Amino acid sequence: MSQRHPNPVVTMGLAGLLLLSSGPALAEPAFARQYKNQYGYMPSCNACHKDGGGTPVNRYGQQFKDAGLNAGAFNAIAELDADGDGARNGAEATARSNPGSDRSTPDAPGDWLDTSNLVPRAVRDLFPDVTTYKLVDAIFTDKEVTRAAERGVTLTAEDENTIYVPVDNRRPVGTAIIVAGQFEGQQFFVVLSTDRQLVITHVEAIDAGPLEAARDDDLYQSFPGQSVETLQIADDVTGLPRAAQQAVLRAATMLQVRLKP
Repeated sequence: MSQRHPNPVVTMGLAGLLLLSSGPALAEPAFARQYKNQYGYMPSCNACHKDGGGTPVNRYGQQFKDAGLNAGAFNAIAELDADGDGARNGAEATARSNPGSDRSTPDAPGDWLDTSNLVPRAVRDLFPDVTTYKLVDAIFTDKEVTRAAERGVTLTAEDENTIYVPVDNRRPVGTAIIVAGQFEGQQFFVVLSTDRQLVITHVEAIDAGPLEAARDDDLYQSFPGQSVETLQIADDVTGLPRAAQQAVLRAATMLQVRLKP
């Protein structure tokens, strides 16, 4: 399980955030909403992801995806044991244990539902002095999809994500988001952080799977200092560097269209 933090994660939209002049309201991701309808409570992001929203899906998340990404998928995978701990998915969810983690069982659910477990370690490491976060769900409207397309980024209503907003002394100090990139059929994950003016402060690959070259820091060194609103990628870049730049542009665009109306 993720390490417990002393202060809570606060989940809300931008209405009371004071990060920007205005912003969208909180919306529940489809998986969480359907899970709540099925089992009667809101799950942690770790039910479906390895370490919070935006990170790679775990085996339960993959089974849900393979079964159709819909409400009926829960029944379709209820008799499977995604995490291999001897308890079936449906039994775990009913008992409020995590069907995606073998460290959480019906007899010992653990603290996976605690709000302190909602923020991925890769994000917490970027803000070591922060213990409180606001979570903004990035569920894209038709208008936001259109705005993204104007930047050359394709988004759909299925491209749900989570924006993490670290808070210090009741004031937001920045943002962070984790996005997936693709290169030659392989997936890698990039974390991007900004200051409170949405100027990029850090970019790195945090999970590259077999695509180890995607971890090369040189792929991302040009991005800190750029605004998410004006960031552009070079037209003459190809191969993995191009894929890395596209992932960063995607992350920046998600922040822009959700946080800058």
